[in-house]
Amino acid sequence: MVATGSLSSKNPASISELLDRGYHPGSLLSDFDYWEYVVPEPNLNEVIFEETTCQNLVKMLENCLSKSKQTKLGCSKVLVPEKLTQRIAQDVLRLSSTEPCGLRGCVLHVNLEVENVCKKLDRIVCDASVVPTFELTLVFKQETCSWTSFRDFFFSRGRFSAGLRRTLILSSGFRLVKKKLYSVIGTTVIEEC
Repeated sequence: MVATGSLSSKNPASISELLDRGYHPGSLLSDFDYWEYVVPEPNLNEVIFEETTCQNLVKMLENCLSKSKQTKLGCSKVLVPEKLTQRIAQDVLRLSSTEPCGLRGCVLHVNLEVENVCKKLDRIVCDASVVPTFELTLVFKQETCSWTSFRDFFFSRGRFSAGLRRTLILSSGFRLVKKKLYSVIGTTVIEEC
């Protein structure tokens, strides 16, 4: 039986309508009771907390890219696909949800893969007061098929290279590797997105 909004009450009219259709009275009441207890209402405080945590993680990732663009990447701009950092933050939260300390026990290593070579960008400790229980390694990928990449290649060889600042375009794909630090098995989970 499927519980719908029109049959959610236990009023006599709804029950008598179902009895007329041939449903057994004992199963009707137990089905209604079952759905009242099995389908909990969402905890709004938990939803708001998770959304705030996700937005904070997005800001941390964007700050990491912003700090790294001139120091480690040697470019003036980093173009990030829409919702990329949001997707990454959601995946990080999902992978940390099964850990004893959750996101607080996470150390996040942020890297960029350029032509099959990984550059280390940053190390983010989510909560310094908690002993880390797992590590996540995030690997951003550079977009390979873009006009900017070709333009930078051609102009870097000529007289324009001194004045031209490179723009780095990130791909919408990324890799996230989870390594448990205090596990007997030493589980590693690799996710390609």
